[in-house]
Amino acid sequence: MNADLPLLGVRLGGATPPGACVELAKLAERRGFTSLWFPENPFGRGALPAAAACAVATKRITIGIGAVNPYNRHPTLIAMEAGALDELAEGRVRLGVGSGIGAAVRQMGYGYERPLSAVRDAIHIVRAMLRGESVTYRGRVFSIAGVGLGYRPPRPDLPILMAAMGDRALALAGAIADGLIVSNLCPLGYTGRAVAILRGAAAEAGRPPPDIVQYVPCRPGHDRAAARRIVKQAIGEMMAAFWPADDAWPPWRETIVAESGIPRAEFAAALAQLRRGEPAAQALDARYVDAFAIAGTVEECLERASAYRRAGAGELALGFVGPEPHAGIAALADALGGAGR
Repeated sequence: MNADLPLLGVRLGGATPPGACVELAKLAERRGFTSLWFPENPFGRGALPAAAACAVATKRITIGIGAVNPYNRHPTLIAMEAGALDELAEGRVRLGVGSGIGAAVRQMGYGYERPLSAVRDAIHIVRAMLRGESVTYRGRVFSIAGVGLGYRPPRPDLPILMAAMGDRALALAGAIADGLIVSNLCPLGYTGRAVAILRGAAAEAGRPPPDIVQYVPCRPGHDRAAARRIVKQAIGEMMAAFWPADDAWPPWRETIVAESGIPRAEFAAALAQLRRGEPAAQALDARYVDAFAIAGTVEECLERASAYRRAGAGELALGFVGPEPHAGIAALADALGGAGR
């Protein structure tokens, strides 16, 4: 087993039906992977049905929810569901909370003026409720009075991670969360910078260094060119779906592009090509794969995973993109002697 590698988990996104998630979860556990992570993007499949089904179908592998937001789910509901899911999983759940995607939150009729305050309030409320307390809390966005769970949650110390991107959000995660979830489309340079901010804030708050989990699209294969072509498609879809439609990018988006090594003008031009419907294989060159994915031969993938650990990510949640994701899971496990680290 390669000691230079981070922990390896499997990201099971909303594009995968719950039944297929169960089969991949059983495979991942059988082949020794550490974790399953269930993201939740606006108006797609909710994370909890697949997570609950996989919790029942497995015994050892941890179940990560990453991330829910307090607009879709009030913090009291997050606590209700997280505690019940942890009962079902017999203490294997890790909960991720983030502020969500602003445009989608506004589509639901909510204001999005104080997203960091919303996350701070949510984590405070959820953590106190999972300790079994009757909670009265007045926050800037969410407040509750005398609210407690109607059952005894199994773990008062259930880990709560925070999905964060901008500098202020990263500092907040260091100050109050048990870990950080770094999203897709974040290059190694961004990871290293985020880890430094996170750890600095944790140290200032007198807290231990939080865990760092990073989502990365992955495609291992014997045919290097084919693997990299397939992962380009996944990168292109994420860029087109989640990058701002106008040229007014938030500072953390600017940081991501700067750390990728791709000039901003070229990144913007590629984004425009994707949104015109041009194939990702034409719009994106090798730099996008190198910056935003793990793809190529199995040996190349493991070396790239090691680079994420050197940048500070202690765990990778790999999204096995393209057809036959089970083959990618098996290929990495085979290279590691039958198990993910």
